[in-house]
Amino acid sequence: MGTQEVQYKPLSVKELLKEMKNLSSLMIDLAYSAFLYDHKKLAEEVMRLEERVDYLGYLLGIQAALAARDREDAEQVSGILKVASAVDKMSDAAADIANLVLLDISVHPTIHSAFKKTEEIIGRIKIREKSVLINKTFEDLELETRIGVDVIALRRGKDWILNPNKKIKLQVGDILIARGSVESIEFLDKLSSGKVNKLPEVAK
Repeated sequence: MGTQEVQYKPLSVKELLKEMKNLSSLMIDLAYSAFLYDHKKLAEEVMRLEERVDYLGYLLGIQAALAARDREDAEQVSGILKVASAVDKMSDAAADIANLVLLDISVHPTIHSAFKKTEEIIGRIKIREKSVLINKTFEDLELETRIGVDVIALRRGKDWILNPNKKIKLQVGDILIARGSVESIEFLDKLSSGKVNKLPEVAK
């Protein structure tokens, strides 16, 4: 976490472990996509997520220390910390993969060719000022139905929202992490940049 000041924010151990696990799983998906497609922006998102996981691990350590009142509590806390440590190692491994992209270490052509055949990719999309998506909710947009894209996460500033609620209104600067075909991700990027100003009609 570097030398930056870390603020203590009380959350339940269950909440902390759940978020750490979910973020680490997302990191793995993003890291592999970043590596296979040499996508530096995706790699940078992985590094941001690692900072978040480290922060959650810090909070969990505090919660665990506060919870240990006797030997029985200490044994339970020890088990929780082992799980947290395993999850943290997952996030570290994902960050190591992403760092290869940032260091310009390329993928072997054989590996690249094999994975390029996959039907789905993960894309990072930034919503810009002229986008038709601004002030629309996911419920309004029906992106999965209209263009075959599933938004699996949203970053707004430093805050991450996994599996975003359908009622969330999109804003300028939002970063969408979406899964879909190459064509559908490219179309979402055009919608987000303002190059395309009309969504396809919903099939009836």
